Amino acid sequence: MDEIIFLVEESDEGGYIAKALGVSIVTEGDTMEDLKHAVKDAVHCHFDNDALRPKMIRLHLVKDEVFAA
Repeated sequence: MDEIIFLVEESDEGGYIAKALGVSIVTEGDTMEDLKHAVKDAVHCHFDNDALRPKMIRLHLVKDEVFAA
């Protein structure tokens, strides 16, 4: 696997939640920098074999905005 993609959403309690696509990895962080470290750590734990570990991590930020029409 060359790349793993995470959908990132803002948490209702504050901070961010990241969910991997196609792999059972979910993690969170208070700030975007915290989240990046948590995602990298979760990927390394999930793929303990270096040969199977993705070379790149992509964070796709999903943000909903609601406003009056």
